[in-house]
Parts: sequence; C-alpha cells; structure tokens
Amino acid sequence: MNGFVSQFAGALLITAGLALVSGFVGTSVGLLLAIAKHTHTSRMVGLITAYTTVVRGVPELVIILLIYFGGTALASAIAGRYVEVNAFTAGVIALSVVFSGYATEVFRGAIAAIPAGQAEAAKSLGLSAWQRWLLVVAPQMWRLALPAYGNLWISLFKDTALVSIIGLTDVMRVAFVGAGSMRAPLSFYLAASALYLSLTTVTLLSIRLAERRYPALGR
Repeated sequence: MNGFVSQFAGALLITAGLALVSGFVGTSVGLLLAIAKHTHTSRMVGLITAYTTVVRGVPELVIILLIYFGGTALASAIAGRYVEVNAFTAGVIALSVVFSGYATEVFRGAIAAIPAGQAEAAKSLGLSAWQRWLLVVAPQMWRLALPAYGNLWISLFKDTALVSIIGLTDVMRVAFVGAGSMRAPLSFYLAASALYLSLTTVTLLSIRLAERRYPALGR
C-alpha cells in the first residue's frame, strides 16, 4: 500500500482538476442555456429542453463512452488513421455535458422563481437588459439556486470515478490497479472512499459557507 501513496496523490490532483474544469464549463453552458430559455423563441426553448431531457435521461457512464469512442472514431476519420482521444479531454467533455444539463434546469427554476415585477420595475428605472440581469436577476438567482447547485458539485466529484473506465489515471483507476496487484481490494477501495469523501466534504463546507455569507432575499 505504501508504494501507491504517491500514485494516489497524483490521481487526487487529476480527479480534482477533472471536476473543477468540468464544473466550470458545465456551469457556463448551463447558465447560458437557462438564460436562453427565458429570452428566446419557443423553437430555441424546445431544442434546449430536448438537450436537457436527453442528458438527464441517459446514464453518465453511457455519455462518457459515447463521447470517448465517438470522438476517437471522428478523429480517426478526419486524420485518416487511428487517433485515440485523450481520456482527460473526453472526461471533461462528457462531465461538462452532464453537469450543464442539470445546471440548466437548476438555473431556469431559480430565474423563474424571481417575481417578474422586479425586472419590470428595474426596466422602468431605465436599466438596460444587461444591467437588469447583473444587478437584479443574477444575485437572486444564485441565492435561490445555491443549494441545488451545491448538490450538483458533490455529484460531479463522485461521477469522476466513472472516467476511469476509459483509462484515466484518477483515484478510482489507481485503486483498481492497486487492488488487483496487491490483492488487497478492501484497503485500496477504502482509501479511494476516503479521498472522494474528502473532496465532497470540502465542497459541502464551501457551499454551506457561501449560503451563510450570501445576502438573503429581501434584505
């Protein structure tokens, strides 16, 4: 087990990096799609709804495999030779897709919960659409979305374990290899559990801190 400590440390950084990059991309896409659902035509709303329905209805593991093997097939066809997609890149794309699908609905629900009269009052004061969003809608949306958004981050850190199936040397992959080579599956999987728990605990504490410090609605 001692020989795998450094490997676990490196894998922990990869796992954390995978989650952070995917979460950032997924949040950005989800926020844009949520805004689009409130400001664009019914056709655009239908397309976004179809996207979120598919993403939330297909298992994360299947999405990871589709993007990895689909990306490999596409890259190979373009290059005219076999080109394997980088596992980290495929993982980021897949987890970003999953995160954005759920985040879109979280943000959409939060925006819909804000009384329409507030935006109308801001408009009557002469604020532009961008100012209304930045000063009136966004602060309240984040406050309303924060609990569900925090749960998405916790799920994201756990979902990173699925990317090990395409060869990424993350925490789960190191645990799997170590369990097989050292014939001590319980020790390695307990170690992996402790590492994932540490990541999700830090995330949970961060979200709770943000909830306490974020100004409540109506103040």
